[in-house]
Amino acid sequence: MEPQLKDSVTDGIATVVIANPAKRNAMSAGMWRALPGVLERLAADPEVRVLVLTGEGDTFCAGADISALREPGDEQQSLAVRAEEALAAFPKPTLAAVRGFCVGGGSQLAAACDLRFAEEGARFGVTPAKLGIVYPSSSTRRLAALVGPSAAKYLLFSGELIDAERALRTGLVDELHPVGGLDKRVEEFCRVLASRSLLTQAAAKEFADGRTDRDAHWAEQARGSGDTAEGVAAFLERRPPRFAYGI
Repeated sequence: MEPQLKDSVTDGIATVVIANPAKRNAMSAGMWRALPGVLERLAADPEVRVLVLTGEGDTFCAGADISALREPGDEQQSLAVRAEEALAAFPKPTLAAVRGFCVGGGSQLAAACDLRFAEEGARFGVTPAKLGIVYPSSSTRRLAALVGPSAAKYLLFSGELIDAERALRTGLVDELHPVGGLDKRVEEFCRVLASRSLLTQAAAKEFADGRTDRDAHWAEQARGSGDTAEGVAAFLERRPPRFAYGI
């Protein structure tokens, strides 16, 4: 099978699958190049309320296709950074569902998601020191913001893999689940996210990611959306809310 990104939408949950099983779902140049366009299309779909990124089979992503790094220039890294930034900028909640290896570019993508749920036995690593590659500054800052400077330096300096339990302790993983239980929990939690106010989520995502110039924008969006009135009414009437923002 040719390396590809598969995507689907079911009940408001978009799923993007990294599929390159012959190379443990390593990202080819074509896959890096395609990801921003896939994300742009899904972001524009009003049916999409949350996005899940995962790998086909029992591996999340073993990184970039190393054979492509033999080519001259830094195009591969530029493609990876553009894909990572597009994922980080996705305007709705994103969740990486990780099983097996999540290494190199795979960890880069997982870190760009809002949340990471993992299956027991997953392994994480940021491996540019094994290849003499300078890890992108934006990726380094994102990793350090997620796990702290010391843990980021440990991963980057050594290139060593860590197990899922340590990833959970460092904050690289948000939830850890037994083998066979990840898909059910991801679906359950994504249904919760899909039922919540996208207005709240979109504003919170920007604020948590450091935006300081959008207070007035979100105040205006809140006034015009009707979501607050609907949320209060639904609470008082003891019914599920029907939020309209983003639909």
